[in-house]
Amino acid sequence: MDGTLLDLHFDNYFWQVFVPEKYAQKHGLSLLESQKVLVPRFHAEHGTLNWYCLDHWTRDLGLDIVGLKYELQHLIRPRVDAIEFLEQLANSNKHLWLVTNAHPDALSLKLAATEIAPYFDRIISSHQFGLPKEQQLFWHKLQEFAPFQPERSLFIDDSESVLTSAHQFGIGHILSVIQPDSQSAARTQLLFPAINHFAEILPL
Repeated sequence: MDGTLLDLHFDNYFWQVFVPEKYAQKHGLSLLESQKVLVPRFHAEHGTLNWYCLDHWTRDLGLDIVGLKYELQHLIRPRVDAIEFLEQLANSNKHLWLVTNAHPDALSLKLAATEIAPYFDRIISSHQFGLPKEQQLFWHKLQEFAPFQPERSLFIDDSESVLTSAHQFGIGHILSVIQPDSQSAARTQLLFPAINHFAEILPL
């Protein structure tokens, strides 16, 4: 979802600037001092379920992370042509699943802000299984919960570690995203085939 259907700018700004600002205000630090404290703590959890868990960061940082996300919700927006992509898929005979690492509270906020929920046959948060998409066991849990044919599935994600895990599980068609954050430079030397706009793969 984030960085694939939705502009990753919201999340990047939230964790790299907004949260450090609030943490700095609470502890009497400068923004730079706050970032120096928080960045190693964020990196230590990267790729784990804690990284995506708003409850974890609320406890760890002593901040109302869910409340802060609502303060910044005006930055939540779909990526270019994402809605058109979803509309075309909804009118096809394909099953469309949203499989995300987003915490349920973040997921609810973003679905309300973008109104994309009706396009999906299933919406699944990795928190349901207690495992992030980076881990192989997640995909086995997903298969048990909602059986599907990996070799016939197309999976699009902006995280290379997630894509690697999906590829190892046997997902037959893998695509990355060149520019997940509209305010950051396009990425190069990606591990998997990548698109910048969904129009590049329409019609499916």
